[in-house]
Parts: sequence; structure tokens; C-alpha cells
Amino acid sequence: MELRHLEYFMAMYQELHFTKAAEKLNISQPTLSQQIRILESEVGSPLFDRIGKKVFVTKAGDILYHHCLQIFGELKQAHTAIEELEGLKRGHLVVGCSGSHVLISSVVKFHTRYPGVKISIVQLSTEEIKDQLLTNELDIGIAFLPLDDLLLQNLHLYTEELCIAVHKDNPLAKNSNIALEVLKSIPIVLLPPKYIIRQFIDQATEKLGFLFNPMIEIMPFEHLLEIVGRDIAVTILPRSYINSFGNDNIISIPIDDPHMKKSMGVIYRKDIIIPAATDRFIEELILGFRNFHF
Repeated sequence: MELRHLEYFMAMYQELHFTKAAEKLNISQPTLSQQIRILESEVGSPLFDRIGKKVFVTKAGDILYHHCLQIFGELKQAHTAIEELEGLKRGHLVVGCSGSHVLISSVVKFHTRYPGVKISIVQLSTEEIKDQLLTNELDIGIAFLPLDDLLLQNLHLYTEELCIAVHKDNPLAKNSNIALEVLKSIPIVLLPPKYIIRQFIDQATEKLGFLFNPMIEIMPFEHLLEIVGRDIAVTILPRSYINSFGNDNIISIPIDDPHMKKSMGVIYRKDIIIPAATDRFIEELILGFRNFHF
């Protein structure tokens, strides 16, 4: 059994579509089909059921996939341990987050100290961060806490406050704070439902007996603020992002609800050896957020 066959299998498991998986692997679809058949012959059981144009994973496929996660996780750990022999002269750190604006200072300082370590910042929803940590695609995540899973460690960095972003000429801009109920009849744009911020907002309004009906649901954050900057609608986002956007026409107003605050922190796997580069980057984040002000 070759690692190449397992890589092909994992791509097929994730896509459940031979053409899409083949494109992801940069091979032809017939080649992928042939390699999957070879792997199925080696394990002695079908890994996928093909019913018409749809592909389904078999029980054997599920078992093999979870073992593949362990295999490739161990290989990544071995690669990391070998890199440790070189200290922090090289390496690759992959960080998942929903908003990279609060990471810039820490990333720059880390790069200055360890220029040989490459850093990739990936914009993801909180659920995607969780999934990719568990599949070893990320080294750490930056997200709202807690992110509950027995395999994940949560480390508080700072407390984020959700605020209302309004155009300075909007009548609401005169308020020192605004209750959520006031926004029921106001044009509003929000993140899509899969994002934790949106879920947090929906939970708060549901307790008040209503849900927002946004005129637009869109990501990333800057698209929402571009709409606010044209005085078309208001939105609700982290204060840190509103204030860092750099548009003098947009102001942030606190929400008249003390519960519209949430802990932000670092999430990483408990069951793996933390590489030196990851450990140093976490230290840099802790130092950077120690005196963090919006």
C-alpha cells in the first residue's frame, strides 16, 4: 500500500466526486478511478459505493479514512521533529482565523525574529477551523471560545465586543449605545448563518423574541463595511475590526446588552507535540494581546 494511494483516497473521501477529486490532485479522472480500484483490491473491500452518478462512502472507507488521518498526522509530526533539528531556521506555520486584522502585529514581529518560518493565514469560519485542526490541516486557530472538543485546547487571548457599525450621517450615529430591538426596522447586512458571530447575534435576538432579516448576507467583513460606508445599511461586527477598517465615515456604537462580548483565543490540538515555531508564535500572540486595545 503506497502513501500516494492513501492521498488519492482521502481526496476522494472529501470530495465524493471523481472529477473534482482528480482536479484537486492534478491527475486525470481515469487515473484516479484506477488507483482507487487498486487500493480497494489491497484492502479487500469496496471503499466507495457508486450508485448512478452519486458516490457514497462504505463502512470500510470510513474506517480507512480515520486511520489515514492518524497516519498523515504522525508523518506531519515526524516532519516537524526533523525540522526541530534545524531550530527555527525554517518551517511552515498554518493559522486559521475568521479575521486576520488582529494578527498583523504579531505576525510581523514573529517574522522579524524567525524569517525562515513561513506563515500562512487562512480565512475560515469557526466550524471550519475546528474541522481543519482535527484533520491536521491547521497548526492553530484563532476563534471565539470555547470551541468544545475533547482533542482541542482553548487559550484565552482577549475579550471581543460586538458593536453596531453605522455611517456617520445615519441618525443612529447620534446614540451612545443602541438596543438590538431598535435595529428590527432598520436595513441591516450580516454575515451568513454559518459564522459564529452571526449565530451569536441570532441567539441574542431570539431571546428578545425576533430574528433579523438581513437585506444581504455576505463575507468577508470588509464587504459588510463597504455597504455601511455607502450609508445603505448598518451591520454588527467585532469592535476591533470596525475600528481597524480605516473609513472615517464609519463609526462603531456599543450594543445596549452586556452579553454581546465573547472571549477570543488560540485553539490547538491537545494530543500532538507542539512544534517550536507554533509555540513561539503562541507566545508572541499572548504578548501582543496582553495590552490589546481597540
